[in-house]
Amino acid sequence: MENLMYFFLLDIPRAAGIWSALIVVAFAAMAVLIARRPRPEAADAGDVLRGEQGGRLRAAVAGRARLTAEAEELARYAEEVGVAATRAAETARRRREEWLASQDEVEEAWKAYEAADADARRVAATTYLPVPRTPRTPAEYADRERYLHRAALSACGRQELSVLELSDALAHRNGWDPRRHPVEQEVVLRRAVRDGRLAAQRRAAERERAAWHTAEAAAVAAQSLRDEAFAAAERARQAAHLLPPTGGTGNGTGNGSARDVSRRPQQATRWRAARAG
Repeated sequence: MENLMYFFLLDIPRAAGIWSALIVVAFAAMAVLIARRPRPEAADAGDVLRGEQGGRLRAAVAGRARLTAEAEELARYAEEVGVAATRAAETARRRREEWLASQDEVEEAWKAYEAADADARRVAATTYLPVPRTPRTPAEYADRERYLHRAALSACGRQELSVLELSDALAHRNGWDPRRHPVEQEVVLRRAVRDGRLAAQRRAAERERAAWHTAEAAAVAAQSLRDEAFAAAERARQAAHLLPPTGGTGNGTGNGSARDVSRRPQQATRWRAARAG
Protein backbone atom coordinates (compact mmCIF):
# COMPACT_ATOMS: atom_id res chain seq x y z
CA MET A 1 0.00 0.00 0.00
CA GLU A 2 2.80 2.32 0.89
CA ASN A 3 4.47 1.44 -2.41
CA LEU A 4 1.35 2.36 -4.37
CA MET A 5 1.07 5.70 -2.64
CA TYR A 6 4.75 6.29 -3.24
CA PHE A 7 4.43 5.68 -7.00
CA PHE A 8 1.21 7.70 -7.18
CA LEU A 9 2.85 10.67 -5.57
CA LEU A 10 5.79 10.33 -7.91
CA ASP A 11 3.49 10.35 -11.05
CA ILE A 12 1.45 13.40 -10.03
CA PRO A 13 4.07 16.00 -11.10
CA ARG A 14 4.67 14.12 -14.35
CA ALA A 15 0.93 14.04 -15.15
CA ALA A 16 0.60 17.69 -14.24
CA GLY A 17 3.42 18.54 -16.63
CA ILE A 18 1.82 16.56 -19.42
CA TRP A 19 -1.53 18.24 -18.86
CA SER A 20 0.11 21.62 -18.72
CA ALA A 21 1.89 20.94 -22.01
CA LEU A 22 -1.37 19.82 -23.61
CA ILE A 23 -3.14 22.93 -22.36
CA VAL A 24 -0.38 25.15 -23.75
CA VAL A 25 -0.53 23.40 -27.13
CA ALA A 26 -4.32 23.73 -27.19
CA PHE A 27 -4.14 27.44 -26.40
CA ALA A 28 -1.48 27.92 -29.09
CA ALA A 29 -3.62 26.12 -31.67
CA MET A 30 -6.65 28.21 -30.73
CA ALA A 31 -4.58 31.39 -31.01
CA VAL A 32 -3.39 30.39 -34.47
CA LEU A 33 -6.94 29.59 -35.61
CA ILE A 34 -8.27 32.86 -34.24
CA ALA A 35 -5.47 34.80 -35.93
CA ARG A 36 -6.11 33.15 -39.30
CA ARG A 37 -9.89 33.63 -39.21
CA PRO A 38 -10.92 36.77 -41.23
CA ARG A 39 -12.54 39.48 -39.26
CA PRO A 40 -16.14 40.35 -40.17
CA GLU A 41 -15.22 43.98 -40.73
CA ALA A 42 -12.51 43.08 -43.25
CA ALA A 43 -14.79 40.67 -45.09
CA ASP A 44 -17.53 43.25 -45.31
CA ALA A 45 -15.08 45.87 -46.58
CA GLY A 46 -13.83 43.49 -49.28
CA ASP A 47 -17.37 42.71 -50.41
CA VAL A 48 -18.22 46.40 -50.55
CA LEU A 49 -15.06 47.14 -52.54
CA ARG A 50 -15.76 44.36 -54.99
CA GLY A 51 -19.38 45.49 -55.28
CA GLU A 52 -18.34 49.07 -56.01
CA GLN A 53 -15.84 47.94 -58.61
CA GLY A 54 -18.42 45.72 -60.26
CA GLY A 55 -20.98 48.53 -60.24
CA ARG A 56 -18.53 50.95 -61.81
CA LEU A 57 -17.61 48.39 -64.44
CA ARG A 58 -21.25 47.72 -65.29
CA ALA A 59 -21.96 51.45 -65.43
CA ALA A 60 -18.96 51.99 -67.71
CA VAL A 61 -20.07 49.18 -70.03
CA ALA A 62 -23.63 50.49 -70.11
CA GLY A 63 -22.42 54.04 -70.73
CA ARG A 64 -20.20 52.94 -73.59
CA ALA A 65 -23.02 50.92 -75.13
CA ARG A 66 -25.31 53.93 -74.89
CA LEU A 67 -22.71 56.26 -76.42
CA THR A 68 -22.01 53.77 -79.20
CA ALA A 69 -25.71 53.40 -79.98
CA GLU A 70 -26.17 57.17 -80.05
CA ALA A 71 -23.11 57.63 -82.26
CA GLU A 72 -24.32 54.96 -84.69
CA GLU A 73 -27.80 56.50 -84.78
CA LEU A 74 -26.34 59.93 -85.49
CA ALA A 75 -24.13 58.45 -88.20
CA ARG A 76 -27.11 56.74 -89.87
CA TYR A 77 -29.13 59.94 -89.70
CA ALA A 78 -26.26 61.97 -91.16
CA GLU A 79 -25.88 59.47 -94.00
CA GLU A 80 -29.60 59.52 -94.78
CA VAL A 81 -29.76 63.31 -94.71
CA GLY A 82 -26.66 63.47 -96.89
CA VAL A 83 -28.29 61.23 -99.49
CA ALA A 84 -31.45 63.34 -99.36
CA ALA A 85 -29.38 66.51 -99.76
CA THR A 86 -27.62 65.06 -102.81
CA ARG A 87 -30.94 64.13 -104.41
CA ALA A 88 -32.41 67.53 -103.59
CA ALA A 89 -29.39 69.24 -105.16
CA GLU A 90 -29.85 67.15 -108.32
CA THR A 91 -33.54 68.06 -108.39
CA ALA A 92 -32.69 71.74 -107.95
CA ARG A 93 -30.22 71.50 -110.84
CA ARG A 94 -32.86 69.98 -113.12
CA ARG A 95 -35.42 72.60 -112.11
CA ARG A 96 -32.92 75.34 -112.84
CA GLU A 97 -32.21 73.88 -116.27
CA GLU A 98 -35.95 73.75 -116.95
CA TRP A 99 -36.25 77.38 -115.91
CA LEU A 100 -33.39 78.42 -118.19
CA ALA A 101 -35.01 76.50 -121.05
CA SER A 102 -38.31 78.28 -120.38
CA GLN A 103 -36.45 81.60 -120.57
CA ASP A 104 -35.21 80.63 -124.02
CA GLU A 105 -38.79 79.79 -125.00
CA VAL A 106 -39.93 83.22 -123.85
CA GLU A 107 -37.21 84.87 -125.93
CA GLU A 108 -38.13 82.84 -129.00
CA ALA A 109 -41.82 83.57 -128.52
CA TRP A 110 -41.13 87.28 -128.21
CA LYS A 111 -39.03 87.30 -131.37
CA ALA A 112 -41.82 85.47 -133.20
CA TYR A 113 -44.32 88.05 -131.96
CA GLU A 114 -42.13 90.94 -133.08
CA ALA A 115 -41.80 89.40 -136.54
CA ALA A 116 -45.57 88.83 -136.77
CA ASP A 117 -46.25 92.37 -135.58
CA ALA A 118 -43.89 93.77 -138.20
CA ASP A 119 -45.68 91.76 -140.92
CA ALA A 120 -49.06 92.93 -139.67
CA ARG A 121 -47.93 96.56 -139.72
CA ARG A 122 -46.45 96.18 -143.20
CA VAL A 123 -49.62 94.64 -144.61
CA ALA A 124 -51.83 97.12 -142.76
CA ALA A 125 -49.90 99.98 -144.37
CA THR A 126 -51.19 98.87 -147.76
CA THR A 127 -54.76 99.62 -146.70
CA TYR A 128 -54.02 103.33 -146.89
CA LEU A 129 -54.18 102.92 -150.64
CA PRO A 130 -57.59 102.46 -152.21
CA VAL A 131 -58.64 98.86 -152.69
CA PRO A 132 -58.85 97.91 -156.37
CA ARG A 133 -62.40 97.69 -157.57
CA THR A 134 -63.48 94.32 -158.93
CA PRO A 135 -66.82 93.20 -160.21
CA ARG A 136 -68.87 91.68 -157.41
CA THR A 137 -69.92 88.53 -159.15
CA PRO A 138 -70.38 85.04 -157.75
CA ALA A 139 -67.16 84.00 -159.44
CA GLU A 140 -65.30 86.85 -157.75
CA TYR A 141 -66.65 85.87 -154.34
CA ALA A 142 -65.73 82.25 -155.02
CA ASP A 143 -62.18 83.35 -155.86
CA ARG A 144 -62.00 85.39 -152.66
CA GLU A 145 -63.23 82.42 -150.62
CA ARG A 146 -60.67 80.12 -152.22
CA TYR A 147 -57.95 82.68 -151.52
CA LEU A 148 -58.96 82.82 -147.86
CA HIS A 149 -58.92 79.05 -147.56
CA ARG A 150 -55.51 78.74 -149.25
CA ALA A 151 -54.01 81.52 -147.13
CA ALA A 152 -55.38 80.03 -143.91
CA LEU A 153 -54.17 76.53 -144.80
CA SER A 154 -50.74 77.85 -145.71
CA ALA A 155 -50.51 79.82 -142.44
CA CYS A 156 -51.55 76.76 -140.44
CA GLY A 157 -48.92 74.70 -142.27
CA ARG A 158 -46.31 77.25 -141.15
CA GLN A 159 -47.73 76.96 -137.62
CA GLU A 160 -48.79 80.59 -137.69
CA LEU A 161 -52.42 79.64 -137.08
CA SER A 162 -53.72 77.00 -134.72
CA VAL A 163 -56.07 74.25 -135.81
CA LEU A 164 -58.91 76.02 -134.02
CA GLU A 165 -58.19 79.27 -135.88
CA LEU A 166 -58.01 77.36 -139.16
CA SER A 167 -61.39 75.83 -138.41
CA ASP A 168 -62.82 79.30 -137.79
CA ALA A 169 -61.35 80.59 -141.05
CA LEU A 170 -62.73 77.69 -143.08
CA ALA A 171 -66.12 78.04 -141.38
CA HIS A 172 -66.08 81.84 -141.80
CA ARG A 173 -66.41 82.50 -138.05
CA ASN A 174 -64.93 85.07 -135.65
CA GLY A 175 -64.25 87.79 -138.21
CA TRP A 176 -63.23 85.61 -141.14
CA ASP A 177 -65.29 86.99 -144.06
CA PRO A 178 -64.70 85.36 -147.46
CA ARG A 179 -66.39 88.29 -149.24
CA ARG A 180 -63.59 90.69 -148.42
CA HIS A 181 -60.93 91.66 -150.90
CA PRO A 182 -57.76 89.52 -150.72
CA VAL A 183 -55.81 92.53 -149.46
CA GLU A 184 -58.23 92.93 -146.56
CA GLN A 185 -58.17 89.19 -145.93
CA GLU A 186 -54.37 89.31 -145.75
CA VAL A 187 -54.60 92.11 -143.17
CA VAL A 188 -57.02 90.04 -141.07
CA LEU A 189 -54.76 87.00 -141.44
CA ARG A 190 -51.61 88.89 -140.38
CA ARG A 191 -53.41 90.35 -137.38
CA ALA A 192 -54.64 86.91 -136.36
CA VAL A 193 -51.09 85.57 -136.62
CA ARG A 194 -49.80 88.49 -134.53
CA ASP A 195 -52.46 87.96 -131.87
CA GLY A 196 -51.65 84.26 -131.77
CA ARG A 197 -47.94 84.97 -131.36
CA LEU A 198 -48.67 87.41 -128.55
CA ALA A 199 -50.85 84.84 -126.77
CA ALA A 200 -48.11 82.23 -127.18
CA GLN A 201 -45.56 84.66 -125.74
CA ARG A 202 -47.76 85.32 -122.73
CA ARG A 203 -48.24 81.60 -122.15
CA ALA A 204 -44.49 81.10 -122.37
CA ALA A 205 -43.99 83.90 -119.84
CA GLU A 206 -46.45 82.23 -117.48
CA ARG A 207 -44.59 78.94 -117.81
CA GLU A 208 -41.31 80.74 -117.19
CA ARG A 209 -42.63 82.31 -113.99
CA ALA A 210 -43.97 78.97 -112.78
CA ALA A 211 -40.64 77.30 -113.59
CA TRP A 212 -38.82 80.04 -111.68
CA HIS A 213 -40.97 79.53 -108.59
CA THR A 214 -40.43 75.77 -108.82
CA ALA A 215 -36.67 76.17 -109.23
CA GLU A 216 -36.50 78.63 -106.34
CA ALA A 217 -38.44 76.29 -104.04
CA ALA A 218 -36.21 73.37 -105.03
CA ALA A 219 -33.09 75.47 -104.37
CA VAL A 220 -34.35 76.49 -100.92
CA ALA A 221 -35.19 72.88 -100.05
CA ALA A 222 -31.78 71.70 -101.25
CA GLN A 223 -30.01 74.40 -99.25
CA SER A 224 -31.97 73.48 -96.13
CA LEU A 225 -31.10 69.80 -96.52
CA ARG A 226 -27.50 70.71 -97.20
CA ASP A 227 -27.26 72.68 -93.93
CA GLU A 228 -29.00 69.89 -92.01
CA ALA A 229 -26.68 67.27 -93.52
CA PHE A 230 -23.62 69.31 -92.54
CA ALA A 231 -24.91 69.76 -88.98
CA ALA A 232 -25.81 66.06 -88.71
CA ALA A 233 -22.37 65.02 -89.95
CA GLU A 234 -20.72 67.34 -87.43
CA ARG A 235 -22.83 65.91 -84.59
CA ALA A 236 -21.96 62.37 -85.67
CA ARG A 237 -18.23 63.16 -85.72
CA GLN A 238 -18.38 64.73 -82.27
CA ALA A 239 -20.28 61.73 -80.89
CA ALA A 240 -17.73 59.34 -82.43
CA HIS A 241 -14.84 61.26 -80.87
CA LEU A 242 -16.47 61.03 -77.43
CA LEU A 243 -16.37 57.22 -77.51
CA PRO A 244 -13.70 55.79 -75.15
CA PRO A 245 -11.04 53.51 -76.67
CA THR A 246 -11.78 49.79 -76.60
CA GLY A 247 -8.16 48.77 -76.06
CA GLY A 248 -5.74 47.11 -78.44
CA THR A 249 -2.10 47.31 -79.32
CA GLY A 250 0.02 50.36 -79.06
CA ASN A 251 -0.03 50.98 -82.81
CA GLY A 252 -3.30 52.87 -82.56
CA THR A 253 -5.65 50.10 -83.68
CA GLY A 254 -7.63 49.95 -80.45
CA ASN A 255 -10.11 52.72 -81.22
CA GLY A 256 -11.65 50.90 -84.15
CA SER A 257 -15.25 51.44 -83.08
CA ALA A 258 -14.86 55.19 -82.92
CA ARG A 259 -13.20 55.23 -86.35
CA ASP A 260 -15.92 53.03 -87.85
CA VAL A 261 -18.65 55.31 -86.53
CA SER A 262 -16.85 58.50 -87.46
CA ARG A 263 -16.19 57.21 -90.98
CA ARG A 264 -19.87 57.00 -91.86
CA PRO A 265 -20.80 60.68 -91.77
CA GLN A 266 -17.83 61.46 -94.01
CA GLN A 267 -19.96 60.32 -96.96
CA ALA A 268 -22.79 62.61 -95.92
CA THR A 269 -20.73 65.70 -96.65
CA ARG A 270 -20.27 64.85 -100.32
CA TRP A 271 -23.15 66.72 -101.83
CA ARG A 272 -23.41 69.41 -104.40
CA ALA A 273 -24.70 72.92 -103.91
CA ALA A 274 -28.39 73.40 -104.55
CA ARG A 275 -27.96 76.59 -106.54
CA ALA A 276 -26.05 76.44 -109.79
CA GLY A 277 -24.28 79.41 -111.36
